Amino acid sequence: MNEQEMIDLINNALAEEFELEPDDMTAEANLYEDLGLDSLDAVDMVVVLEQAFGFKIREDQAVREIRTLGDIYRFVAGKLQDQAEN
Repeated sequence: MNEQEMIDLINNALAEEFELEPDDMTAEANLYEDLGLDSLDAVDMVVVLEQAFGFKIREDQAVREIRTLGDIYRFVAGKLQDQAEN
């Protein structure tokens, strides 16, 4: 999976789950201020990402620091890289 395919999968999964407008979904978009998500949505977001990519996400510091879509892209890319190496 290349980077654009990963981004598209993330955007499509989150847009469907949270009824987001694709035009609003940029790497700089703040999940809470720009996209209107809240802390409960963050829990659902973890589940959506786990289902989309088939890996488990522990509640760790990295997840709590996610604020933008770009943060999600980097987080998922790191998880996929770890998965490929193991």
